[in-house]
Order: sequence, then C-alpha cells, then structure tokens
Amino acid sequence: MIADLIKRNRTYRRFEQELPVKEATLRELVDLARQSASGGNKQPLKYMLVCDPERTAKLFPSLAWAGSLKDWVGPEEGERPAAYVIILLDKEISQGAGVDHGIAAQSMALGACEKGLGCCMMGAIQREKIRADFDIPERFDILLVLAIGKPKETVVLEATGPDGDTTYYRDEHSVHHVPKRPLGEVIIG
Repeated sequence: MIADLIKRNRTYRRFEQELPVKEATLRELVDLARQSASGGNKQPLKYMLVCDPERTAKLFPSLAWAGSLKDWVGPEEGERPAAYVIILLDKEISQGAGVDHGIAAQSMALGACEKGLGCCMMGAIQREKIRADFDIPERFDILLVLAIGKPKETVVLEATGPDGDTTYYRDEHSVHHVPKRPLGEVIIG
C-alpha cells in the first residue's frame, strides 16, 4: 500500500556502509525517475551513478548532513552511504528544472525503500567541488545528491508538540525523531 511505503520512506543519515548497492540497482531507481512526471515533458534531468567505494569516498566530503543536529558532522566511517545518484539539469534541454528533480528524487527514494534501502536527499552540497571531482561539464547544473544505502538507524514520526516545533532530533538511544504537523493544521480553507 502506498501509504505504508511513504511512512517507511524516511530520510536516513546512517547506513550499513559495508553492504554494497549495485549499479544495476541504481539504474533501476533512475528508470523510475525517468518514467515519472516532468514539467512540459521536457525531461531535462540526467543522472550520475556513484557506487564504487573510491568514488563514494571522493563524494562524501562535499556533502552537509544534518543542519538541525548542531553537534553532529555526519556519518562516521562504516555508517556512510554505499552509493549516490547525482541529479543534474541538462541546460541544453531546459534552463530550469522546475520541480522535476524533487519528483525524480522522491520516485527513486520510494523505489529504494521498496527494496529495503534508505535515502537522504541532499541539497546542501559543494557543487563546484563535485563538478571538479567528477568532471561534470558546465552544461549541467548540479541539483541534488541522493545518498543511498541500507539504513543503520531508526527514524520515527511523531506529532509536533504544542509549540509547533518541527526540528528533528536524536534521543539518548540515537533514535531519530521527526515531528510532523497534524493533518488539520496543513489543510486550510
């Protein structure tokens, strides 16, 4: 059921790094993105697959992990993603992606979740370093990085408190808590 899949599809920031994600799996996820909706059906997105340990290690320092966890710099060695998909805009097709990259990333994340994997959509990235490190031509804008791997943490949804604070946090057992606004608060009119 789609509701169950969406509830299981959380943002994960710690992974079973030693469990590889094969290129064939990444290709399957990109195929889901390729078949998803695209504004004006322009299909301007391209994807770079990163799944070998040398390249994943090269990409990792260019990513920022959890802005709300001020005392955490990101996953330690052994907890890092086994793979990434770099989502690019091909400016020879379109000068803007609209919301296509969000649709594509969500499609891939749902597909990964269905396979028992987890993802983290990352927009806080060092784009020019990634461009240089991976020889990405100027015709492509670097939009997002999708980190992928077998989750190594528990993420739970909970209702926001009376103050409406939506800041995620980790408890003393390293369980990641994600407050969500109630349905009655997000529907207006």
